[in-house]
Amino acid sequence: MSHLGRDRARHRIPLPGGGAVVLGYAARSDVGHRRASNEDSVVVASPVFAVADGMGGHAAGDRASAAAVEHLSPRKGMRFLDLETLLGSLRDAARDIDALAEGIPAGVGTTVTGAALVLEDERPVFAVFNIGDSRVYGLAGNELVRITTDHSVVQELVDAGLLAAEDAEHHPESNVITRALGFRDDPRPDIVMVPARAGLRLLICSDGLTKELDDGRIRLHLAAGMPPDETAAALVDAALAAGGRDNVTVAVVDVIEAPETLPDQAGAPVQGPPDLGD
Repeated sequence: MSHLGRDRARHRIPLPGGGAVVLGYAARSDVGHRRASNEDSVVVASPVFAVADGMGGHAAGDRASAAAVEHLSPRKGMRFLDLETLLGSLRDAARDIDALAEGIPAGVGTTVTGAALVLEDERPVFAVFNIGDSRVYGLAGNELVRITTDHSVVQELVDAGLLAAEDAEHHPESNVITRALGFRDDPRPDIVMVPARAGLRLLICSDGLTKELDDGRIRLHLAAGMPPDETAAALVDAALAAGGRDNVTVAVVDVIEAPETLPDQAGAPVQGPPDLGD
């Protein structure tokens, strides 16, 4: 298990057009009650926040998830990322993971999901990215939105109307994913742009959380108003109390302050989920 970066109660990031965005963030991870080792990894180092859940056996899975977050970890002093750098980091991680897979017939891979702070027309925006079935949620105005879509067999069944969403976590193929970083496949992340507006709270998590807590319980923890470090710890504790069948890793990112508009940008549209980006 690799944990890169450190918790920050307030991290101020100046904007090129004037003003600043202020973030608070924290991460927590636990091996769970049934696993011998923790194959999750996490990075919370602004402007990048990500969780990876490795696959391929104890040692290989751990190293695969570590490769993902290590390549995503930003250079010192970096304020914002750009999409080409993000995609390049994922490609570099995939090459390292494929090298790990030599001599492992079943292959090696990892999920990876997260949010990278980027600039769009001089405005701070989160590029939320996902490969696999780890997730990013957003809480704004006390409403929880699942920003990412799982790349999994059960999600395809749900999308096709063949399985109810509430039954997905208990389906016998709930662990079968359809996309991963590694396995000698080119990285194909979904990317959704979400404005970094004051009051937004992001949750980035491995499926060790979502297999134990439904969205309603997750929302209660996120909406309780506790700071990111206490919220992350409470979510992990709740997953362990509910069974802790898998490794569980969470990162919580708060937008504490952000400009309403920037010069010459009022009214410019930004893509994002309706409840978070309109």
